Amino acid sequence: MKITDLRTYLTMPRANLPWLFVEVDTDEGLTGLGECTNYYANQIILDSVAATRHMIVGLDPANIEEIWQRIFRHHLRTGGRGVVSAVISAIDMALWDIKGKALGVPVYQLLGGAVRDHVPLYTHVHDARQNIVDLDGVAAEARATKDAGYEAIKTDPFGSSRTGGGLFQGASILESLTPVQIADAVDWVSSIREAVGPRYEIMVDAHARFDVPSAIQAARALEPLDLTWYEEPVPPENHGALKQVRENTDVPISVGESLFTRYDFVPVLEQRLADYIMPDVAWAGGISELRRIAAMAEAYYVPFSPHDALGPVAIMAGFHVCMATPNLYRQECLHTWFEDFAKIITPMFEYHDGAIWPSDRPGLGIELVHDAVAEFAIEPGDPRADWKTTE
Repeated sequence: MKITDLRTYLTMPRANLPWLFVEVDTDEGLTGLGECTNYYANQIILDSVAATRHMIVGLDPANIEEIWQRIFRHHLRTGGRGVVSAVISAIDMALWDIKGKALGVPVYQLLGGAVRDHVPLYTHVHDARQNIVDLDGVAAEARATKDAGYEAIKTDPFGSSRTGGGLFQGASILESLTPVQIADAVDWVSSIREAVGPRYEIMVDAHARFDVPSAIQAARALEPLDLTWYEEPVPPENHGALKQVRENTDVPISVGESLFTRYDFVPVLEQRLADYIMPDVAWAGGISELRRIAAMAEAYYVPFSPHDALGPVAIMAGFHVCMATPNLYRQECLHTWFEDFAKIITPMFEYHDGAIWPSDRPGLGIELVHDAVAEFAIEPGDPRADWKTTE
């Protein structure tokens, strides 16, 4: 079997959420499906996928590791993280999909088989917005989410411009929190805690944007609310900053959405900088790399909880790794997007009781509905492709 083509699809069935999919074709009629959505950089990734096509056409899709290494090492002088690891991610997912279809088994069976009969999820309630206080609204949303069967929710309670629009609109790259903003964040999370009760799991996301004093002050203020974790309190580049936050709060720390490949996770695990890790299957290097990162964390007894705020292909790729991974905490989702997923994939995966459930369908178990993808298509170069130009 040989790879014959590599095709991309940029589609937006849900407003302001442009999803980027990749299909890999073979000369035996099997097609694999992957995703490398990045709301801030879809256009750059599209160009990079196109530039990678010549590297894989003609290769045997069964040689997943060879192809992973070939693309990664080709970019030795420019680095294999970020855009490159996103391209690898989509291709890697598609190759695992092809292998599962060729062998007639779900991908999780190729990863060692199931260690659980379903994958528990955590989901979101809406984030705080600058100059908008909606405590009753977020409390009602939290109660509804709990009633829908979800046992854990996440929110960004910090009402800054980061959560009010595109990336860093009207804000410096590094943000400081005022005492009022911290007090508002405490009120926000307190409303959720009151709505769901003392035993419910709540996570807070800082989106990797605060300076160290702000991150520490916010963590200490939130400590009485019994958080499951405090996510990415500071930017990812400086491990010393993360260490300083970790040493000055009792709230568990989660990082990983902003890290790429196993190599970025080595110092986090070796220096014990986080209680949870949360790599993204569409950014960190695909199914192959997600599995390796999870195994590294297992050796340190650190729970693995893959990030997912993307489209339906990414969540299914992560799901297959979660099915075969012993140290799973939960897989992330935004359950309110599932109706939009069902518009563009077939069959829709089974979800209920706050979990995704496996099927015996081979590969990833889903296909694109090409007519629907075309209906919601965004052409390359469309300004809506990247959040930075989307209001």
